[in-house]
Amino acid sequence: MAELDLLGSILSAMERPPGLGDQEARRRARGQGSRRGRTILMGLLPLTWQEAAAREAELEAARGPAVVSPQHDYKDKYSHLIGTGGGKGAAHAMEANKAYGCVPVANKRDTRSIEEAMNEIRAKKRLRQSEDDTAGTPAPP
Repeated sequence: MAELDLLGSILSAMERPPGLGDQEARRRARGQGSRRGRTILMGLLPLTWQEAAAREAELEAARGPAVVSPQHDYKDKYSHLIGTGGGKGAAHAMEANKAYGCVPVANKRDTRSIEEAMNEIRAKKRLRQSEDDTAGTPAPP
């Protein structure tokens, strides 16, 4: 129905040209429309970046803090590693895994002097050689 009204107004405008008063009214409406459009745009578009930042801050404050909820709970996913208990009651002492070469620091400290260490190594070597010599000789009949 609106199309017919629009079409009818177009056809009637073609049949009779606009009068002098109509042209003036259209010019005034065009000027007011552009002024009205400018004021609307001035309300929407900030003049400076400071105003834009202030407006953005106001909008952010009005929105409030964003609530973020992950799709998966990492505590459930890694519960086999971190455990399900919490606090000091769930804490346990870590033990070094000797299969991987993890040795406590106390075992790594050697307070001996170089001479003492070399003497112990020589003594162990002599002991091994003497054991090999006795194992290699046949037993008396």
